[in-house]
Amino acid sequence: MIISFAISTISSAVVASVIGGTLGGIAVVALIFLLVMKELSSAEVESGRASKTLETLSRYVVMPIIPLLLVFVVIVAVKVWEVL
Repeated sequence: MIISFAISTISSAVVASVIGGTLGGIAVVALIFLLVMKELSSAEVESGRASKTLETLSRYVVMPIIPLLLVFVVIVAVKVWEVL
């Protein structure tokens, strides 16, 4: 009885950490992609060669960056907390 409880607890913890690590990695990759897209589109807008679509993209790509930055800060804080 105690052994099966310990195995199920360990299995749940392992699954949770694997899923959390995967989602954290996806969030970081998405953040990098959006930051690069924002930088490239804003450079094109500043040069004066951008279309209306690119100008709109440059303005509105900031909206998903802010929550992803918050997720990144939480990931870094958790990693630092684990080290300490």
